[in-house]
Amino acid sequence: MSENTPDLRSFIGSAPPAGDLAGPVGIALGPRQTLCGDIDMRIGLDGTWYYLGSPIGRKELVKLFSTVLHRDDAGDHWLLTPAEACRIRVEDAPFLAVAAEVTGSGQAQNVTFRTNLDQTVALGPDHPLRVDIDPETQEPRPYVGLDRGLEARLTRSVYYQLVDLAVEEIVDGAHIYGIWSGGRLFSIGRMEE
Repeated sequence: MSENTPDLRSFIGSAPPAGDLAGPVGIALGPRQTLCGDIDMRIGLDGTWYYLGSPIGRKELVKLFSTVLHRDDAGDHWLLTPAEACRIRVEDAPFLAVAAEVTGSGQAQNVTFRTNLDQTVALGPDHPLRVDIDPETQEPRPYVGLDRGLEARLTRSVYYQLVDLAVEEIVDGAHIYGIWSGGRLFSIGRMEE
């Protein structure tokens, strides 16, 4: 185990055995990885990481755990180290996109997001934007794709920044309101006729 790999042993000591819990869907575990049960770690809606119900106050520790966080094909989140695989609970997305930097303009425009854990990601084909609509409030919930199946939810101010940059385009006969980045147009909504 490298010095930069989180040691989950101190966190899984009280974890129940995996029991009937299947491993991550679509992620093959290594021969030395032990499948643990769920550990009492969660990431709240605001991006705060909790362990045993208390916030993890050390940002460096959270950053370290974030380097081994994966989302499987079933949508579950796992901490995967060379020795352990433990499932944690994520209330929405594990990260927040808290800032956006825009360079260029028009179809040559590029948008780079910074997350609450200081990761940066360039919006493009490998890290696309998707916008869900909250069924109760009808408000948009925008997310940018990250590596390892993860996502960051855009904060309201970042989303409004994108709205200010959005342009109207016609795609497949539909009027799309979207933003260019990485040579691709990402829809943030359809224009009502």
